[in-house]
Amino acid sequence: MNKETISLAITGASGACYGIRLLECLLKAGKNVYLMISSPARVVIATETDLTLPGRPEEIEKYFSEMFSAKPDQLKVFGKEQWMAPVASGSNAPTAMIVCPCSTGTLSAIACGASRSLIERAADVMLKEQRKLILVTREAPLSAVHLENMLKLSRLGVLILPASPAFYNKPESISDLVDFVVARILDQLGIEQNLITRWGD
Repeated sequence: MNKETISLAITGASGACYGIRLLECLLKAGKNVYLMISSPARVVIATETDLTLPGRPEEIEKYFSEMFSAKPDQLKVFGKEQWMAPVASGSNAPTAMIVCPCSTGTLSAIACGASRSLIERAADVMLKEQRKLILVTREAPLSAVHLENMLKLSRLGVLILPASPAFYNKPESISDLVDFVVARILDQLGIEQNLITRWGD
């Protein structure tokens, strides 16, 4: 992998479609991707989509690589406790990391530096290395605990990007709503996209 590698973590909040669509767009943009999927996320994916993910990381890697026509070695999938993965160390940290969707449990763990799973450790690495970390939160309503964790992380330089699609572009489908959020993530990563009509265009 090269220095343009991006980490993507999909956690157990509702909105798995955001993470999967983002994965597709990153691969189509030619980016190398490190993918991590939490156990709760697998349940949500099975509930909210028609996808049936295989069991092991290498099988998931093949599954998505074939689905999105990825180049050889463009996508790497890591398991929950795969501590030798590059994302677990600042010596091989990716350019950026996105947690999409980001559950409030993951938000809390990142805010307190728990590092109990590879996803949490990968986010902790981004914080300590002062690399771009984007959390696409998806919860309503928000408690004071959620808001305090978001504020704490925002003050540390983390970008909090709630999965809140707009309606000025007159969406006609769920896919349009998903693309709006994914487009905003791609904008923050500096990746060219034409998923949505921009304000004023």
